[in-house]
Amino acid sequence: MNTDVDQDLKIGVVGAGSWGTALANLLGCKGYQLDWWVYETDVCRQIAKQHENKVYLPGITLSPNLRPSNDLAAVVSGKDLVLVVVPSHVMRETTQRMAQAIGSETMVVSASKGIENKTHLTMSGVIRETLTSLADDRLAVISGPSFAREVVRKAPTVVTVASRSLATAEKVQHVFATSYFRVYSNQDMMGVELGGAVKNVIAIAAGVIDGLGLGLNTRAALITRGLVEIQRLGKRLGADQRTLAGIAGVGDLILTCTGDLSRNHTVGKKIGEGLKLDDILSEMRMVAEGVKTAKSVYNLSREVDVEMPICREMYRILYEEASPQEAVYRLMTRDLKHELE
Repeated sequence: MNTDVDQDLKIGVVGAGSWGTALANLLGCKGYQLDWWVYETDVCRQIAKQHENKVYLPGITLSPNLRPSNDLAAVVSGKDLVLVVVPSHVMRETTQRMAQAIGSETMVVSASKGIENKTHLTMSGVIRETLTSLADDRLAVISGPSFAREVVRKAPTVVTVASRSLATAEKVQHVFATSYFRVYSNQDMMGVELGGAVKNVIAIAAGVIDGLGLGLNTRAALITRGLVEIQRLGKRLGADQRTLAGIAGVGDLILTCTGDLSRNHTVGKKIGEGLKLDDILSEMRMVAEGVKTAKSVYNLSREVDVEMPICREMYRILYEEASPQEAVYRLMTRDLKHELE
């Protein structure tokens, strides 16, 4: 495996949540010198002084190759590759701010997972609208089953990078790949992004199941039928079904629905235990993407006429205060049908 470091490659990383921190640190530990935009001034100062992100990824000493900064334009200007790892609901605002500073030949890689509420665009779709001078073959997305804390511990992890340009996908693949972080290339951006976004909604549902104490049979059924819903939406939007059966689809779905480190699963579990969503979110500094994505998926499924009953019930639970127990009952008593419909 050729993972040699191009010391001349200029890299900027935008976003310092747990996943942004993990990916920046991965690149820094690999030997890249990089500029890193940290939105919160106090977090930026603390990282610069102590080489640790005590807010979003505490207990991890970060690579000295990371240069944290509050200056977004400086971080993205003159770069060969810019990695964007911000919450989906601020992707548009953030990339709009980047537009005047970033070069048209810069490779832009999104590691954010979500679907914008108003437009129902994936994150690459948002970037195409905001970075209008960016060549389409310079855009890529990276996704897969990857908890940040396990990546910084160098636990073997496998992800997928997708771009419409295979050359760009392979370039990004080689930039990120290490002996513990294996990267596959793909050209199905829609499949990779849908898998990464919609699985967060299913993960909240899996958490609800666990919070209600319904057992492993129910969780297995939920995950399996959740995959069916992801595949239905993917088919309608042109995703390759093989992508959804792979690392960025099934792989990420299994991890997020079963792992204790999943913020989305945690939110669902607390709902199942009887807590209110507003109270749960008020105690979280990090974002559970599935909450906002649930609204996008519900409205998008209606717009493109795709049946997604689990996602519909999650929307009702999150935004209409529907009873989780009644949601399970509605799902279990739907009209009987052929499994493959």
